[in-house]
Amino acid sequence: MPCPFCNPAPEDIVARNDLCYARYDIHPVSPGHLLVIPFRHVASYFDTTYEERMALARLIDDCREISEREHHPDGYNIGVNVGEAAGQVVMHVHVHFIPRYRGDVAGEHEGGVRGAVPGRPG
Repeated sequence: MPCPFCNPAPEDIVARNDLCYARYDIHPVSPGHLLVIPFRHVASYFDTTYEERMALARLIDDCREISEREHHPDGYNIGVNVGEAAGQVVMHVHVHFIPRYRGDVAGEHEGGVRGAVPGRPG
């Protein structure tokens, strides 16, 4: 099966630089959920080059500008799943840029990254 993140359609790209691009997640967990993806096919964040990591970081800043302009969130989660045990489904590294909104989860602190392992104390 071909990689869904290699060779993105130009109309799917909402921001880009020389090494990476951003697109909306097709299964968003909140309005404005973006994925930041290196053009080069590489499975793990830890296998990216220094230059790719810096390009990912710059594009995350661009995603914030887009999100502030289009969605007006109250906060953000930014995260990477590395490996199947961590929930990585597509084995092409991608950073989730997830806008958060007051009241989008039941508990005051339930929406943070410490909730990545259900049932564990935060």
